[in-house]
Amino acid sequence: METYKILLELSILIITAKFFGVTAKKIGAPQVVGEIVAGLLIGPSCLNLVHADQFITYMSEIGVILLMFSAGLGTNLKSLVKSGFKATLIALVGVFVPLILGTIMSLCFWGFDGFGTKEFYKAMFIGTILTATSVSITVATLQELGKIKTDVGQAIVSAAIIDDVIGIVVLTIVLGVSTGTGGYFEVIAKTVGFFAFAIVVGYVTYRIFKWYDRRHPRTHRISVYGIGVAFLFAYLAERLFGIADITGAYVAGVVLCNLSDADYISQKVDVNSYMIFGPVFFASIGLKTTIQGMDMQLLWFSLAFVAVGLVAKIIGCGGIARVLGFNKKESIQIGVGMMTRGEVALIVAQKGLAVGMVDSKYFTSVILLIIVSSMLVPVCLKKLFSDGKKRKAGVLDVKQNIPLSAEPAISEQEKTEGKK
Repeated sequence: METYKILLELSILIITAKFFGVTAKKIGAPQVVGEIVAGLLIGPSCLNLVHADQFITYMSEIGVILLMFSAGLGTNLKSLVKSGFKATLIALVGVFVPLILGTIMSLCFWGFDGFGTKEFYKAMFIGTILTATSVSITVATLQELGKIKTDVGQAIVSAAIIDDVIGIVVLTIVLGVSTGTGGYFEVIAKTVGFFAFAIVVGYVTYRIFKWYDRRHPRTHRISVYGIGVAFLFAYLAERLFGIADITGAYVAGVVLCNLSDADYISQKVDVNSYMIFGPVFFASIGLKTTIQGMDMQLLWFSLAFVAVGLVAKIIGCGGIARVLGFNKKESIQIGVGMMTRGEVALIVAQKGLAVGMVDSKYFTSVILLIIVSSMLVPVCLKKLFSDGKKRKAGVLDVKQNIPLSAEPAISEQEKTEGKK
């Protein structure tokens, strides 16, 4: 009888999550927001139709591993190398300023009893949630404006990729120190050990996959083996090194991201994630989120959380960009472009809930930040990239910023040069 109940709850969860996800996308909000709202609606907070039991928890854990593996596959190592020093500094400061400000903000609400206390680690974890950047909405906006290939656009995209890597490392260290028996040195040593292990084993894995990929290109089996490697890296990260399993899954994706069939593997992984595991993961966040405990203190905390989350990225990323030689307007553009939060922030919060670092009621704050940043950033970027001049109809092309009448001449010239 219990099996049939699980099937019923899973059916309700998937159908509701996907319906609300598509609805959110149609009105211009991120799809994950709709899936979270679906979880809130069918969970204990409202209709009480589905519960986050052990089966749902296992399903959502698989979902988050697949999401992080896919994120790793989408990493462009060449772009990271090309972006170089400036993007790395922007990402570093863009992680540590929100971490510090988020920690201070939390301590203002909870009180400060000294370093190393439980409240201090909980506050530090709130700051860790604020470190993540979701660049997908920013990229879509930059593409629409024709600014994706500009220096500012490339700085935002490259810094956001590096930002995710640093954020995951910070998450690993914070979780290890706050929940483990060892101190900072031991956790850092384990983290370094894992990445050393990942470099050696990852290189061997990459060579094997590259050899296999040449002989069996674009086959289902390479995707299956890729997912197997993701689960293996996730297990080894947690079991042998005591760091977050999502770190292992992300590294597995980075190991395979330079394969010629990396996009193909990612597509197959995304099918599994899109069809079942992704909706289950995001809806399960809604299931575990309680709005019944909302009071004035939590409301003020949520407002402060959103404000600090937005301002910290502008101060951190925009401030260091100004130091690195970008002008004032470009620095603000970079800061605003890095404000968006998405699935990575939810993943971090989910890990904190699993180990008792954060209460479920604080998911409300995270969801509010995602919604506000996702809707605010596209509007702000369009305003910031506007030159403030009224264009004459038919004179300027929006994306190329060149006279339309000049396009045929340029095209003919290129053809002539190509023939030579």
